[in-house]
Amino acid sequence: MRTYFTLVIILLFYFVTAAQITGTVVSKEGEALPFVNVFIENTNRGTTTNGDGQYALELLVIDQGETLNVSFQFLGYATVIKEVEVNSEEMTVSVVMEESSTSLDEVIVQGGINPADRIIQGAVASRKKNLQKIGAYTASFYSRGLWQVKDAPDKILGQEVGDLGGGLDSTRTGIIYLSETISNIKYQRPDNFSEVIVASKVSGDDNGFSFNTASDANFSFYENTLDLNTQIISPIASNAFSYYKYNLEGTFFENDQLINKITVTPRRENDRVFTGTIYIVEDSWQLYGVDLQTDGSAIQVPFIENLNFKQNFKYESSLSQWVKISQVIDFSFGFLGLKGDGRFTAAYSDYEFAPQFTKGSFSAEILSFADQANKKDSVFWERSRPVPLTSLEINDYVKKDSIQVIRKSKKYLDSIDDRGNRFKITSPIFGYSYTDTYNKWRFGITPPIQNIQFNTVQGWNGTMQATYSSWSDEDYSKSLSAFAKANYGFSEDRLRYTLGFTRRFNRTNRATISATGGVDILQVNNADPIRPIINSYLTLTQEKNFAKYYEKEFAQLYYGQEIVNGLRANAIIAYEQRNPVFNTTDQTFFPKEDREYTSNNPLNSFDTENGAFEAHSLGKLFISATANFGQKYYSYPSGKFNVTSEKYPSLTLVYEKGFGASIADYNFDQLRVVAQQEFNVSNKGRMSYDVRAGTFLGTAKGVSFIDRQHFNGNRSLFFEPSRLNRFNVLPYYERSTNQGYVEGHAEHNFKGWILGKIPLVNKLNFNLIAGAHVLSTNESPFYREFTVGIGNVGWGKFRLLRFDYVYGQGALGGNDGAFLIGLSL
Repeated sequence: MRTYFTLVIILLFYFVTAAQITGTVVSKEGEALPFVNVFIENTNRGTTTNGDGQYALELLVIDQGETLNVSFQFLGYATVIKEVEVNSEEMTVSVVMEESSTSLDEVIVQGGINPADRIIQGAVASRKKNLQKIGAYTASFYSRGLWQVKDAPDKILGQEVGDLGGGLDSTRTGIIYLSETISNIKYQRPDNFSEVIVASKVSGDDNGFSFNTASDANFSFYENTLDLNTQIISPIASNAFSYYKYNLEGTFFENDQLINKITVTPRRENDRVFTGTIYIVEDSWQLYGVDLQTDGSAIQVPFIENLNFKQNFKYESSLSQWVKISQVIDFSFGFLGLKGDGRFTAAYSDYEFAPQFTKGSFSAEILSFADQANKKDSVFWERSRPVPLTSLEINDYVKKDSIQVIRKSKKYLDSIDDRGNRFKITSPIFGYSYTDTYNKWRFGITPPIQNIQFNTVQGWNGTMQATYSSWSDEDYSKSLSAFAKANYGFSEDRLRYTLGFTRRFNRTNRATISATGGVDILQVNNADPIRPIINSYLTLTQEKNFAKYYEKEFAQLYYGQEIVNGLRANAIIAYEQRNPVFNTTDQTFFPKEDREYTSNNPLNSFDTENGAFEAHSLGKLFISATANFGQKYYSYPSGKFNVTSEKYPSLTLVYEKGFGASIADYNFDQLRVVAQQEFNVSNKGRMSYDVRAGTFLGTAKGVSFIDRQHFNGNRSLFFEPSRLNRFNVLPYYERSTNQGYVEGHAEHNFKGWILGKIPLVNKLNFNLIAGAHVLSTNESPFYREFTVGIGNVGWGKFRLLRFDYVYGQGALGGNDGAFLIGLSL
């Protein structure tokens, strides 16, 4: 055993970092070249120059006395190889690189065929083979994320911007996020991935953990599409010729292999594509490098202006494969006067392409942190960081690290709180909050003027709410919140109040308990099929009071947590006293001679004397379990963050029981199941569906109308695009049931796949959306709706509108169709 440990110590010493080659890489004109790949030939050791063209290449003890061939590789420039004799601890090797001398002399044009098309055809035909060639690997991974603001207003929408955590200086510019990670990653095709972050650093927060991850940086242009909010077509996708035009700019040799430099341009403006340059190796049709751009319009992220990908590959002779060794993603953004840019840098090294994985090598955990990962000192980072910091980044670390103690002090936090805690002239309108950051608690009041509504039961009514919250750490992993709410209806002359608290114990299984109670007024369908603001508008302007209400006096206890990864359970036990309520006002701004308010009885719109149910009390039990199949997760020290799988639907099983009712017939048992899924269909858009089925067990013919299964109908001009389980023209309570039912909802957002191909129309960047909604109950005939609409409608960066045409049974005004307006939030 002693011999074993001695051998380990000798080997560790043998491979320890012993020297360093540093230098600067510039162009022939003297301009610094950022993100040049610098590596020792015939090894997996390398680094990348930073934004200032500087690099630092770590050497090992075994390199002492050796002559190393150091390669400098950069897209568009001729590769430079320097012989370096390792004879000291610090060596400086600076390099001047010249642009590649590309040639078209040997390109033969046959039959009028574009030579670039021939090359792309080879790359497309070999795409899948090259994608799958590397079946498994382990590697070291380094990432750096940077966000910097170039211009910031003092206020956005009336709210002070401040200095964004110390990132902005007096000129309203500066770095607002700077973070680095060093991690060990392993991969096995098709989708096994694991990352252990061994070092994490966040500027200005010595307890912080970076959100940079290798999985988020895993973009491959061998895939048909890249998921960038929308699916963007790769220039070598199987259908690439339908989206791109190609031009061969020239050729050059690298490692005795012919490299083709090809520019790619879109066939249509505003398509979901890239522009730029790709480099393809002759015969193997592998990628040598990419330099491709897209924009916020293509990916439909309005605040992103430009997005640029640069990837560099190194030849791995043992695999006859060009392997990605670096990636840089540059972006610029702008929104509401806030402008800036950013960069995410990734470097891969120490590849091992024949790892001996076992059955337990991978699990649902795709990210974890080693102990003390955020406690590495500056010496460690200077020795281990493969990409040197720029002068701007160095200054940011120095500045924020020096002031973080001050910014976490009670005196400083109190001074910041004092500014925000001042009572302003606008506080009676926008509300008031008091924060004690140092002691980790906050109190706030929302004034009634923010919640003024109108309905025919209460008339004008307003809600005043006080909230309190506290947290035990900076990550809010443990928190307590409480509220007290009072609502007063002027026409009804009635005050109602509710109280409650919620305690979250952690962010791992998110165990949460809450208790609420009081007196409240609710819609008969507790899912609020019509929003109060819409009901207020329609009631006052069109004399249409669609919302139907009842009063509930209640006490309720809730508990929920994740049992195991991918399975969450929730339970509610409650006592409720339900009382019918009636209209108390006929006020409207524009009285209609041919129309009057309906009663508050959803079963009989003309019955103003009787409610839809008798006043009663009962106990209520609600139990649900949701399974997210294939769920994976990130393990941060502050908690667990789930990543749902698009391959499988989530399934929810619900059991609901009413017991001990003061009217015996009102007792009930209901069982229902819900299946939901959302997934991309290649570049053809995104599909979503929601299917629900349920039944009342035993005899439930006398169940209270409150406890029947209600469906989210609509009788207004407006709808909620984010609510998939809706019926767009179904009267609100027409199909409410106390028997078995099945409902299904599906929508497909084509994300420009159709409209993006139509000249002129594609300039609008609209999305075509189609959908279907069906419902069947035991006592009612089959109901169906079909919808077609236009989404992503708006102006500039504000694209929140959607317009749909709906064809269905029982449409508005007795017609078969209706045009609706939606607001996407």
